[in-house]
Amino acid sequence: MEKKNIDWSSIGFGYIKTDKRYVSNYKNGAWDEGTLTDDANVVLSECAGVLQYAQTVFEGLKAYTTEDGRIVCFRPDLNASRMADSAKRLEMPAFPEDRFVKAVEETVRANAAYVPPYGSGATLYIRPYMFGSNPVIGVKPADEYQFRMFCTPVGPYFKGGAKPITIKPITIRVSDFDRAAPHGTGHIKAGLNYAMSLHAIVTAHQEGYDENMYLDAATRTKVEETGGANFIFVTKDGTVVTPKSNSILPSITRRSLMVVAEKYLGLKVEHREVYFDEVKDFAECGLCGTAAVISPVGKIVDHGKEICFPSGMEKMGPVIQKLYDTLTGIQMGRIEAPEGWIKEIKVD
Repeated sequence: MEKKNIDWSSIGFGYIKTDKRYVSNYKNGAWDEGTLTDDANVVLSECAGVLQYAQTVFEGLKAYTTEDGRIVCFRPDLNASRMADSAKRLEMPAFPEDRFVKAVEETVRANAAYVPPYGSGATLYIRPYMFGSNPVIGVKPADEYQFRMFCTPVGPYFKGGAKPITIKPITIRVSDFDRAAPHGTGHIKAGLNYAMSLHAIVTAHQEGYDENMYLDAATRTKVEETGGANFIFVTKDGTVVTPKSNSILPSITRRSLMVVAEKYLGLKVEHREVYFDEVKDFAECGLCGTAAVISPVGKIVDHGKEICFPSGMEKMGPVIQKLYDTLTGIQMGRIEAPEGWIKEIKVD
């Protein structure tokens, strides 16, 4: 299998059309068998449920080329489970989890020529999503749905990659906007959550920041997440801390990093409520997620008051560096993975 002629080292985090995508339709109470198609276009009624009432959920995962040349995915079963949870919350029929994993295999295999080579710094990003497809004019769930999955080669999510997220050198601002209501949909990957964050991220970029730090909507005293990643902190004594809230998306990368910290690096880990007043006392700060993996934060700005993380201004702090090296080592096949974490996709 010959790879596509792409300058892998220079691509950004954007869409590049690949050859095949997976499609399955839900009608009359059942999912059809699903198929791969060349057609990247979606044709819908003007009154489709997704267009009227934003009934849509999605996922994100990656395929990698390991050091020994295998193509693998990282914990796709957890993406399948999380997407099922998201669908149920929006009164959508869950796509069967075993079929989700099979669709990942089929889609990646059909686009294997787009999986970046080992050492290029790029990966194949996989985007599963589903939406209400039949006409809905009254406020109610759709009756028919479409599940789709495409993939695209991508570079680092943040321009700096593993370098600190920093602009002059301001990084993250504490947002005046709320990301999610206390009993809302912040814990699922619903498209509507991300639509609500667009104004906040656009204005943050206009003001020279890379991201927003969202605080809890009820009290605005506790750290939640950014628009697209979970926070991870390291105390001065080396304890790894991640914020806990019913409004935070349960990041697969964050959960994996906690295992890496405890089981591989022997560090103490805490998943708990993190008050904003504590942030100034942490030694290191990072953002973690499928797209970003883990990126160090240099500064957080709260309405003119700066919180600096010197360990993250020029390079990754020592603990975040170890977490990054270990997790990417597992993903790339350099370090033995826990059972079930790596799904190999065999290509003829």
